[in-house]
Amino acid sequence: MVFTVLYIFALKPLNKLMQERSEKISKGVEDAKQNEELLKACRADYDEVIKKAKNEAYVFSEKAKKEREIEKSASIENTKKEVEAIIQNGKKMMEDAKKEIVSLTMLATEKLISSKKDLNDLP
Repeated sequence: MVFTVLYIFALKPLNKLMQERSEKISKGVEDAKQNEELLKACRADYDEVIKKAKNEAYVFSEKAKKEREIEKSASIENTKKEVEAIIQNGKKMMEDAKKEIVSLTMLATEKLISSKKDLNDLP
């Protein structure tokens, strides 16, 4: 009889409590496994996104480098053309100056010759 009373009032509730505790622990372990799988999947997604972002950044960087090189080449080419134009303009100015000097020299010579003739014509 004592065993029956002890079983009904102590062991049965204790057994029920132990079973509930065991179920909670099992559920906790199952939830932990699910969370671990979810975490692995998230980590894989994260790694994929990071890899893709790094790849896109590299492609963007390479494209920017190429564009800078193209702009640099175009700038150098334009500068070469400008320098060539300045040189050509300088050469033309030198030629014009030479022609002007020759023209002035001839004019001065003609005046000298003319003035000498005038002096020679005097009695």
